This record gives sequence, C-alpha cells and structure tokens, in this order.
Amino acid sequence: MAQVLVDTNVLIDVATEDPQWLDWSSRKLADAMATGRVAVNPVIYAEFSVYYATIEEVEAALSGFDFQRLAIPYEAAFLAGKVFKQYRARGGARNAPLPDFFVGAHAAVEELTLLTRNAKRYRDYFPKVKLIAPR
Repeated sequence: MAQVLVDTNVLIDVATEDPQWLDWSSRKLADAMATGRVAVNPVIYAEFSVYYATIEEVEAALSGFDFQRLAIPYEAAFLAGKVFKQYRARGGARNAPLPDFFVGAHAAVEELTLLTRNAKRYRDYFPKVKLIAPR
C-alpha cells in the first residue's frame, strides 16, 4: 500500500469547504484513503492548527480521518535546510525555512507520495517526489 502525505492546503480545503477547491481536495483525499494509508506530520499539523483556537478543535477537525502521524526524520530536516539554501540562492525571499521544504523533504526521504494542490515548489526542489496534484 502506498503511503500518502496530505499537505495542509488539502486539509484546509476540506475543513473550510473552500468553494474553489473542496471538490478536488475531498475527492483526492478520499481516493488516497481508499487505496492506501494517509499521513500528516508535525509541520502539517502545526500549519493546520493555525485555523483553530484549541488543540481539541484541531483534533475534532481531524477525527473523521484515519491519519497516521509521522515524525520528520533528521535526514529530512537536513535535506530541507539544503534545499532552502538553494531556494535562497535562486532569490527566495523568506528568512526562515518554509514549511513546504520540511514537507517536501519528508516525502523525499521516506519516499511518500504527496497530496497537494500547490505543486510548483515541490516539482522545482523535490523532482523525485511523486505528487497527486492538479495539472
């Protein structure tokens, strides 16, 4: 069974019933759940939690899904730092490592498929990561 790491934007689309992305995100999430195991990591959890006042609300929002909760390996943190350095060398303006670099590096190191609707940065910096993304 393939393991699919679910990016924050997909979770937010479903939780907020985003009018533009709800259909795509909920369909792709359901497909991933039907064909394999789905997972989140602490970075995804942290990004998602911004939309809620308490941890209990976050847990309630995620309770309808059978997500495996994965730790981010140190190898992925190292890779995120190296890729962030490339990003900065190419003119990237952020002063702190972006969550996308941690998510992409995690998917790369553990060979996870990544379900996301914001694929450009992942394609640019993690070209070997298999993506489920809009065309």
